[in-house]
Amino acid sequence: MDNKAESKNKKRNTKKDSKRNTGKNITATKTDMGRKSKHNSSQKSINEWPRHRIQALWALLTNSYLAGFIQGRIYKGPLKNFCVPGLNCYSCPGALGSCPIGAMQAVIGNWNFKFAFYISGFLIFIGALTGRFVCGWLCPFGLIQDLLHKIPFPKKVGTFKGDRLLRKLKYVILFLFVILLPLCLVDVLGQGAPYFCKLICPTGTLEGGIPLVLLNQSMRSALGWLYIWKNVLLAITIFLSILIYRPFCKYICPLGAVYSVFNPIAAFRYRIDPDACTNCGACNKVCKMNLEPAKEINHPECIHCGQCKKACGAHAIH
Repeated sequence: MDNKAESKNKKRNTKKDSKRNTGKNITATKTDMGRKSKHNSSQKSINEWPRHRIQALWALLTNSYLAGFIQGRIYKGPLKNFCVPGLNCYSCPGALGSCPIGAMQAVIGNWNFKFAFYISGFLIFIGALTGRFVCGWLCPFGLIQDLLHKIPFPKKVGTFKGDRLLRKLKYVILFLFVILLPLCLVDVLGQGAPYFCKLICPTGTLEGGIPLVLLNQSMRSALGWLYIWKNVLLAITIFLSILIYRPFCKYICPLGAVYSVFNPIAAFRYRIDPDACTNCGACNKVCKMNLEPAKEINHPECIHCGQCKKACGAHAIH
């Protein structure tokens, strides 16, 4: 009888211990899942404001002609003979330098080739040195798109069918509106019209067109369909920037198209240590350009924002 009672007690204790162990395992699993979810959420919300501060500082430095905003006039001093690396409208009242894309359109058909060579050489130099680093850190319109995308919206669009194909559009725009039309359709002085700036560029509308119209009453009476068209494009770009991360950079910008060619060979480019990389996918989760940095390091679409480098726990990206 005593032996039977002891065996029953042992069985009960064994069941209790197994239940306790099961409970501990479930708790530990939940804790690990919680830690992983916190880790993933921290990866997705890496602080971008240090980069934004540099973007804002550069935008202020290159658009610091305050008299232009007061008087409603464009700066035409000696600094305007030089280009800034990012897309910054020549007609912005505060702009101290010229936009390389606008300058290229103006001189590409000119028989005085030294101006075209200067612009081409400038773009090649910046591209070979930094690639699309300029897009991520030194472009004022890039900053505007970054900030617009932070505005809450019920459903953001990460990627979609045809996204990669649509990104080729900026190369078509570069060839057609920046090179071919200004090269072939020139005036008696051999100067082509800035067709991209005139017909497409929302940066020019935001930085130049709207401020000049607001500051000059004489311009308001001369407004026509072209100004309305450009404002419609600007409104569409602003709305899409809330939904999609940097739609102008991805699909339209000809300057980004130029710099993207140099991304894989630029002096400033990322290196990945294949031995250190664990293929955890952390870099993929934080890349807002929808790339896979571990597999597509220095891809033409990479703007060198540095998010993948920060997210890499193995420090495989340098």
